[in-house]
Amino acid sequence: MDVFPPRDAALVRVALALPDGDDPDLGARLGAAREAGAEAAWLDELVLMTVLFVGFPRALVAARLLRRLQPVSAGEDGGRYDAWREWEMRGEATCRAVYGDHYAKLRPHVAELHPALDRWVIVDGYGRTLGRPGLDLPRRELCAAAMLIPQRVPRQLHSHLRGALNVGATPPQVAALLDLADGDPLVPKQRAATARRLWQDILAKQPGL
Repeated sequence: MDVFPPRDAALVRVALALPDGDDPDLGARLGAAREAGAEAAWLDELVLMTVLFVGFPRALVAARLLRRLQPVSAGEDGGRYDAWREWEMRGEATCRAVYGDHYAKLRPHVAELHPALDRWVIVDGYGRTLGRPGLDLPRRELCAAAMLIPQRVPRQLHSHLRGALNVGATPPQVAALLDLADGDPLVPKQRAATARRLWQDILAKQPGL
């Protein structure tokens, strides 16, 4: 994925709308993503990711709209709780890939906030959800950043912009994501500007990009 083809741009536009888009707009973006060639599994996985980055209520809204366009795509149903050790191993690997050199600092920091959060981040967040097949990790991270841009969470957005690079997204793809956010009516101007500043900070610290 060296460029940002229409299907990826359409997928990102869905992600930008997940936090606060009204039903007609979000439904239209889901339909446009299907028409642009986004795979059914990508959209299902993006909706499931909404639980982590926005919350269950918005995930349920998005799932209802998506079901009008396509049936549930084949994949893990997430109900095999006896697989939690598998989720844990998958979560550790996925989280380490996203955070890179910062992974070792992340775990104790989150555990200090609350031990349960550390377990949930790894087992349920990165293992059960983000480590699922169906959507590759570079696209997942670009969409994660897209969902975070409209929200007031600069620390998390910075982590996932950097995480997109860590898992194989290219700087031009991240720049394309920010361009889409800049022109999106659902993204407050100050949030888009914050995303730009965070991206410039990342570039300044990694001048070889």
